[in-house]
Amino acid sequence: MDPETHSTSSGQAKTCQNCKQNFTIESEDFDFYKKIDVPPPTWCPECRLISRIIWRNEWILYRRKDNKTGEKIFSVYSDDAPVNVYHRDYWWSDKWDAIDYGRDYDWSKPFFEQVKDLIKEVPFPSGAVIEGVNSDYCQNYTRLKNCYMTFGSSYCEDCAYVIWGGYAKSSFDSHMIYGSELCYECLNINKCYRTFFSTDCEECQDVYFSKDCVGCSSCFGCIGLRNKRFNIFNKPYSKNGYFAEIEKIDIGSFKGKSLTQNQSLQKWLSWPHKFMHGRKNNNVLGEYIYNSKNVSNSWRISNSENCKYCQNLLTPTSRDCFDYTNWGQMAELVYNSLQCGENVYDVKFSVSSFPAVKSIYYSVFCASSSNLFACVGLRNKQYCILNKQYTKEEYEELVPRIIKHMNEMPYVDSKGRVYKYGEFFPPELSPFSYNETIAQEYFPLTKEEALKQGYRWKDPEERNYTIDIKSESLPDHIKEVNDSIIGKVIECKNSSDARQKGRGRSPDQDASGCTEAFKIIEPELQFYRQMNLPLPRLCPNCRHYQRLKQRNPLKLWHRKCMCQGTYSQSNIRTSDVPNIDQSNLRTSDAPKYQNTIKHFHGDSSCPNEFETSYSPDRPEIVYCEQCYNSEVV
Repeated sequence: MDPETHSTSSGQAKTCQNCKQNFTIESEDFDFYKKIDVPPPTWCPECRLISRIIWRNEWILYRRKDNKTGEKIFSVYSDDAPVNVYHRDYWWSDKWDAIDYGRDYDWSKPFFEQVKDLIKEVPFPSGAVIEGVNSDYCQNYTRLKNCYMTFGSSYCEDCAYVIWGGYAKSSFDSHMIYGSELCYECLNINKCYRTFFSTDCEECQDVYFSKDCVGCSSCFGCIGLRNKRFNIFNKPYSKNGYFAEIEKIDIGSFKGKSLTQNQSLQKWLSWPHKFMHGRKNNNVLGEYIYNSKNVSNSWRISNSENCKYCQNLLTPTSRDCFDYTNWGQMAELVYNSLQCGENVYDVKFSVSSFPAVKSIYYSVFCASSSNLFACVGLRNKQYCILNKQYTKEEYEELVPRIIKHMNEMPYVDSKGRVYKYGEFFPPELSPFSYNETIAQEYFPLTKEEALKQGYRWKDPEERNYTIDIKSESLPDHIKEVNDSIIGKVIECKNSSDARQKGRGRSPDQDASGCTEAFKIIEPELQFYRQMNLPLPRLCPNCRHYQRLKQRNPLKLWHRKCMCQGTYSQSNIRTSDVPNIDQSNLRTSDAPKYQNTIKHFHGDSSCPNEFETSYSPDRPEIVYCEQCYNSEVV
């Protein structure tokens, strides 16, 4: 047995060869590994996740040279990325064939060195997209129409600055939005209409500054309501009374909007939160899980079954998958892979391979193919290794020999990490620097930390914008804005704040990828006018970063329910709340939440414990599902 491995009653304890921390492979996990015929992992779940997502640049666009035509194109790959890039339309055409790059397997070199050489030569598409109409400034999408700066989304129309949208229409500046229309500044909403500055809402209409509301309409600043109408800060009004009060609140003013938003956030913190975001589940553990069964240690999952260590599987159905990130849509037996979806089966250690792939391993950007091993860019092929065509019999004889060779001559990277069969691609094979990828969103590192861990780093490009309007000079009210604002270069408030303090970029700017300036496009201005919304003061990247602060992390903590009988335990510390202007907050002592009815545990503290993505130092009041359901009205 490996000296860094030992058995326990619940499974096998191991030491991660990357971070050197201990982790456990549960007993039932070995059944899955046996089923798909792979060795157990040597990296912990978090390190396995990072090794995958350093292959995904979610929303940073570059103008770079097309390696076919020499023309400038938009791409997720910068000019200094170690790959050749074709415009996506040409890449998907029949004018070239990646089989032309095929080569024999070299038994004198480690497997991953050969894969690295192939990745450097076979062209990549400028972005991972499937069918777009008038959506040139978007990437990582499926079937968008008339969208702008919309990323990681599918089946959206007339949207801008939306990241992770699905079936959304005419919505702006939102994240994790599905089946919704005419929405703005929302996070994690589903089937909503005319919903603004709201989070975790479902089937709502004409709702503002609200959280965790389901089936509500005409509600303002509310939290935890079900099927309610005409509520302001959870207080019911008559229809006429509601609209009379709303008339007094002018969110078309930036100052008025900001004050109201802060008041709403205070209201949210005074109300209990369920330990996880999820509904209609059976035996799940994780966060943002819906309509799923037997899903464990996973994040943002819907309509899935028997999955573990998975993220962002939203389109039905994913089944029997481990260590799988993005996107599902009829996926089965996928292991340690990224961005492989739409009718995929038996996919291992692969990236950006879609649609309709089957039995492919260690492959990148392959489509409508089966039985591939270590291939790049192939379409409609089968029985290929390193892009070379073989017969079925040759393929089936050669693959076991290569696996044996991978174990006998493993690849060793500059940090001494050993890569045998069963490991994901080494980090240096990724075409991206760490801070270009979503790894920086989930697990932020400084440049020094990233380089120390063996990742590349891309320094911010020098920006020398000629600013037309400073953020502090923007009109306060949308009614004061005329058409001349369109196309003007507006200074981002974060950049302005840093300039006024006489310093370089702030940590928030570095974390967000602040572009320092931005423009208002015509559809955006028309939307603000139609919905009576003020102009933003931050660039799109900084606006997205503010939303990310409100999203629960990909990490779980063991906690107890904070319900203590009649009252909750007090846990509100306004200084800890992200994205709040502290000058507008009240300074009263943190209140306790008073329960509305007697709970199952009576006047004593709730005995329930759980795993939750709310860390112990978070300001929210966190209840178990039983206590939470008792308070939802």
